[in-house]
Amino acid sequence: MTNRKIEYWVIPPNADSEFVASMEMVLDTCEKAYDPTHPVLCMDEQPVQLIKETREPIPATRRHAKRIDYEYERAGTASIFMFTEPLAGWREATARPTKTKLDWAIEMARLMDGRYRKCPMVTVVCDNLNTHTIGAFYEAFPPARARALVRRLHFCHTPKHGSWLNVAENELSSMTRQCVSGRRFNALPKLQSELSAWSTDANTRQRGVDWQMRVKDARGKLKFLYPKIKT
Repeated sequence: MTNRKIEYWVIPPNADSEFVASMEMVLDTCEKAYDPTHPVLCMDEQPVQLIKETREPIPATRRHAKRIDYEYERAGTASIFMFTEPLAGWREATARPTKTKLDWAIEMARLMDGRYRKCPMVTVVCDNLNTHTIGAFYEAFPPARARALVRRLHFCHTPKHGSWLNVAENELSSMTRQCVSGRRFNALPKLQSELSAWSTDANTRQRGVDWQMRVKDARGKLKFLYPKIKT
């Protein structure tokens, strides 16, 4: 029997007008010059399994690496939220017990009241998940505060099967490899502490993102995505 490998990809649809319309909006947004009064903030999220050890790990020595028993106990899940401002070379990963509308609104409000408190407008690049809505703010805060937050936000949604357009997905991938993959976190505070340390280190070492794809490039290299004009 032939052993055939399978590779999983986010495959965009062919000749889809809605896809290319959203794609070009995102690409136009990424092409804009840096404006500290109107920054572009990309966000994404991913689940993570919390795991408890069933036996105490054996510390590393000169002869052996740290040894962890293969058995473990599931301790629930958490959701990692990734926020990144590509042109500023800034990213922040945090975690919450769930990824509901309330969680998302609270995280967004924290940034709007903190890092972006002096910005009259912030463009947010994210997917079209049903938790990423302006109505979420009204479920989390009184109407006056919800409206004040919403008035300062402009949303740019990536198309379905177009998650590669979101820089936050790349940051999530890097964070997973460098901080989460192969490790066990037994509780949310431990995960939050490690994500905070990773964010600080990444911001110290890394620069801004050099995004190369432009609308004109997409129209040439990805022309199979564009529908044929009917005459």
